Amino acid sequence: WVADEERLASVGRLVRDYDEAVAGFTVPEGVSPSTGVSERPGTPPAPRYPAELVGHMDYTPDNIVFRDGRAVALIDFDLAKPVARVEEPLNAMLHWAPLGDPADADPPLRGLDVPRRCRILADAYGMSGTDRSRLVEVAVLRARRSWFSMRQLAEERGGGWARMWDEGVGDQIKRREAWLERNGSALEAALTAP
Repeated sequence: WVADEERLASVGRLVRDYDEAVAGFTVPEGVSPSTGVSERPGTPPAPRYPAELVGHMDYTPDNIVFRDGRAVALIDFDLAKPVARVEEPLNAMLHWAPLGDPADADPPLRGLDVPRRCRILADAYGMSGTDRSRLVEVAVLRARRSWFSMRQLAEERGGGWARMWDEGVGDQIKRREAWLERNGSALEAALTAP
């Protein structure tokens, strides 16, 4: 069911609807989302685009409620934070296209046309041309930062973070970064083609 393209498009529409609903929300002064760890020296820079909305940022299949084959609701807001709009559809693409080395994809998502699936999500979301042209850059920068933050969370918090690290999430993130660098031009072409 996760490979179905109509379901994929409904995910893009749900992400857009959520983003439109929260677009006017302003984070109260003095409140800042935090992972509970400070950024260590040597951590690669974040994308340079300013935050535009409070994104959900965890669009895994487990966090989306479906009714009659269509995405209708979101759960699990523990990773919500201010982000540039491009990061929301990117996060959905990470899990639903999926963006990364095919060896790391869930079996039902292996062998799919990832650039095509990114385009379906982008079109359903209504991504702007500017955000489409930024997506690959932001994806690579996020992958680089993700490796550092996951390692740090594993070291400082232990628990599930350490388990994920021990199970190879750091290697998976490195493979994703390399895959994005190798396939970035094909992704960008699919996203920006008329």
